[in-house]
Amino acid sequence: MKNDEQVRTLFGISLTDRPKWHQFLICSSGFFFGYLVNGICEEYVYNKLQFSYGWYFTFVQGFVYLFLIYLQGFTAKQMVNPWKTYVKLSAVLMGSHGLTKGSLAFLNYPAQLMFKSTKVLPVMIMGAFIPGLRRKYPPHEYVSAVLLVVGLIIFTLADAQTSPNFSILGVVMISGALIMDSFLGNLQEAIFTMNPETTQMEMLFCSTVVGLPFLIPPMLLTGELFKAWTSCSQHKYVYGVLVFEAMATYVGQVSVLSLIALFGAATTAMITTARKAVTLLLSYLIFTKPLSEQHATGLLLIGMGITLKLLPDYKPKNKASSNARTSKPPANNDKDNEMAHQIEIEKDEERRPLV
Repeated sequence: MKNDEQVRTLFGISLTDRPKWHQFLICSSGFFFGYLVNGICEEYVYNKLQFSYGWYFTFVQGFVYLFLIYLQGFTAKQMVNPWKTYVKLSAVLMGSHGLTKGSLAFLNYPAQLMFKSTKVLPVMIMGAFIPGLRRKYPPHEYVSAVLLVVGLIIFTLADAQTSPNFSILGVVMISGALIMDSFLGNLQEAIFTMNPETTQMEMLFCSTVVGLPFLIPPMLLTGELFKAWTSCSQHKYVYGVLVFEAMATYVGQVSVLSLIALFGAATTAMITTARKAVTLLLSYLIFTKPLSEQHATGLLLIGMGITLKLLPDYKPKNKASSNARTSKPPANNDKDNEMAHQIEIEKDEERRPLV
């Protein structure tokens, strides 16, 4: 049974019986809302407060996720996959979140955005090697991804008031996050593909429960657990910001899982990359900042990439149908030859002298 035949809902909204563009619009709206709020909160916590406790913040938000999932009515009894299915996925998920958040302590925003913008390419490449998936993409989708990535990088550099600030440790952390991201979406898609009865709630619940213990060793080894506890105790309102961010990110996470289940990991990665461009463009429209030629070039490449992605795949149906049509005459010729041969035999028999 195909994925699109399974019953999919998003916060009570049925997706299965809707057209594809309805599904795309609903899921993308939830994703854009969740991660727009997430970006604002991260900017406040990391830049204004100068807090860079990525592992600890991910740990706290994990418990908020579990509470929200509980309010949604999901329990472990509703699971359709064994716990071991989520071990690898959970390690990758928590590692990606922790490294991404932690890298902000060593990279400024333009530098991090440049690296994260390339996410779609490793996701597409890794999809060819994940068991149960083995994705193969047509050449125009790779070209589309490159255009989108290059366009966003050009736009980001034009938008940056300061040049990207690179730190060796920050580059290592964000590179590790990218590698984990390349596995993450594809592993999630593989689970949805191999067992279509898997729900978004189960995916998020199990990956969070199994993943939280993976965060404890790096927090202890780096001493971040005690530093973060002390800092947040002195600024208790930070927990309010974290809870609010987690609630918004929860909406974004469930929406992303819906996109992966319905449209695949690579398409979802392209949407998450395009979201960065839309967010930057909206900031220019809302705050009426001037657009330069470099901005226009970046937007043009992004538009070309998205347009190329929307092009349907070419399937040579006419060739197959023409082959079918051309294969019929020989069959008729064989029948005609048979009939002619039979008539010749009958004529020979008539010509034979009677004994």
